[in-house]
Amino acid sequence: MHLDALLILAIGLGLLHFGFPLAYYCYLRMLWLNKPWDVRGDSDYKPRVSIIVPTYNEAKLVRQKLDDIASQSYPEDLVEIIVVDSASTDGTAEVVKEWIADHRDVRTKLIQENVRRGKAHALNRALEATMGDVVVITDVDSAWASRDTLASALSWFSDPLVGAVTCLKIPAGRGFVGVEKGYRDLYNVVRLCESKKYSTPVFHGELAAFRRDLLVQLGGFPTDIGADDSHTATLIALKGYKAITVDNATCRELVPGKEYHVWRIRRAQHLIQHFTKAMKLLPKAPREFKPILLAETWLHLFNPWLLLVATVILLYKALTGTAIATIVLVAGIALFLFKPYRTWIVTQIYLITGTIRNLWTKEIAWKKQEKS
Repeated sequence: MHLDALLILAIGLGLLHFGFPLAYYCYLRMLWLNKPWDVRGDSDYKPRVSIIVPTYNEAKLVRQKLDDIASQSYPEDLVEIIVVDSASTDGTAEVVKEWIADHRDVRTKLIQENVRRGKAHALNRALEATMGDVVVITDVDSAWASRDTLASALSWFSDPLVGAVTCLKIPAGRGFVGVEKGYRDLYNVVRLCESKKYSTPVFHGELAAFRRDLLVQLGGFPTDIGADDSHTATLIALKGYKAITVDNATCRELVPGKEYHVWRIRRAQHLIQHFTKAMKLLPKAPREFKPILLAETWLHLFNPWLLLVATVILLYKALTGTAIATIVLVAGIALFLFKPYRTWIVTQIYLITGTIRNLWTKEIAWKKQEKS
C-alpha cells in the first residue's frame, strides 16, 4: 500500500508540474495574445533619453554596439550615451574613447570604474550622470532590430501609466541558436501576454527602459542580486505602473559559442534570486499583477522540484519492479523527440542547478562567455 501511494504521489507531482505551466500558457495565449493593449503608444512622443551601456572586456563588440545606437532614427539632440566600463583589461575603454573622438556629433560620456563590482553597481554609477526623462540600459552583446527600435520602445511612455518597457528578443550568432530559439518562441509569448494583462516580472538587458524619476525613487538598481533589470521592473509594477514587454521593439541577442550551459545556469541563478526577493513583496502587489507574479514565482522557485521528486520516485519504483513506473519513465524519455518538451526539461534542469549554485555564489560579477 505504501509503495502504491508513492507511485500515485509521483504521477500526481508530474501532472502538476506539467499541467500548471501548460494551463498558464494556454490561458495567456487564448485570452490575451490577440487582445488590444489597454495602454497607448504615441509615435510622436519623444522624451529625452539616457542610454547606459555597461561594459567589461567588450573591445571586440563595443564599437559595433555604439554604431547600432548612433544609427537609430531618434532625434540626436534628445539622446545621450553613457558607457560605464568596469575595469576592463582588454582595452575596451580605449576603443570607446576612439569611437567618441570619431563621433563628436553624438553626446557620449565614458565613466571608468577602477574595480569591477557587478553590473548593478556600474548602472547606479552611470545613473548619477544621466539627464534623460527615460533611462535605457542595453547590453553590448545585443543589437536593436531596426533603426526605429528605440523610438518604438520610448513611444509607450506617452501613457503616464507605463513605468518601464522592454523588448522581445531573438537569438543570434553562431552559438546554440536553435536550442535558444526553441526556448524563446514560448518565452516571448508569455512575456507579451503578461504585459497585455497587466505587467511582466521579467525584463531583458538588451533593451530595458525606465522612467528616471521612478529609478531615483527606488534608489537605483538592486546590487544584491543579478537580475537587476527584472527586479527593478517588478518594483515599478508594485508601485502601480505598467512594466511591459512590447511587440514593436525587437532585439537580437548573441548566444555564446562556448559554455552555453554555464550562461543559461547563471541566468537561472539571477532569476531565482529575483523571484526569491519578489516573493516577499507579493502581499503588496496590485490585484491585477498578483496572479502573474505568483505564477512566475511558482514556475521559477518551486515547479522544477516537483519534476525532480517525481523522477526520483519513479526511478525507485521502476528499480523495484513496478511496471507502470517503467512505462512512465520510458514515455518521458521518448518525448524528448518533441522539441517543446525537450526545451522545457532542459530549462527545468537549469533552474534546479541554478538554485543549488546560489547556495555558494550569486554570480554578481561573472566570467564572460565568448560570443560572436
